[in-house]
Amino acid sequence: MALENSGLLKPGAYPKSEGEIPAAALWLGGGGVIPFVALGLGGHVFGPDYLAASSFALLAYGAVILSFLGGIHWGRAIPLTQKYDDKTNAKLWAGMGLSVVPSLTAWGALMLPVTSGLIVLATSFAAMLFVDLRVCAMGILPRWYGRLRVPLSLAVITSLLLGWGSL
Repeated sequence: MALENSGLLKPGAYPKSEGEIPAAALWLGGGGVIPFVALGLGGHVFGPDYLAASSFALLAYGAVILSFLGGIHWGRAIPLTQKYDDKTNAKLWAGMGLSVVPSLTAWGALMLPVTSGLIVLATSFAAMLFVDLRVCAMGILPRWYGRLRVPLSLAVITSLLLGWGSL
């Protein structure tokens, strides 16, 4: 069955213009920020009894999402394997090489004390935002992705710093 006939493509699900953020990305991205905000405020709202648990949960969730952001770059590099020459080989190494850095950084952050790990993650999310905006400006990823990443990243970084500030 063709995708068009599967019922998966619904009217209004895709952007009407190139710069418009798709509804699915907007809703799922926004939903993904909710745990950051809740856990970042956890120590401030619920007090010291929940501080250790909410801080580690924030660190762990941040590590998972940072790894996810790296995976986006692995996915964008995969089509380069279809046309494999010296030029695409360099792009493949760059894209896939970049994609593993967030996962390795997130893993390292999990091995640090929570206070240090939260700072590493906040810095890493800022760095990934810079990289993603650059990749969008180069036309490698769609413009809407950069427009989505800015508010989400600012909320994530703020939440991580709020969590850090409660320790």
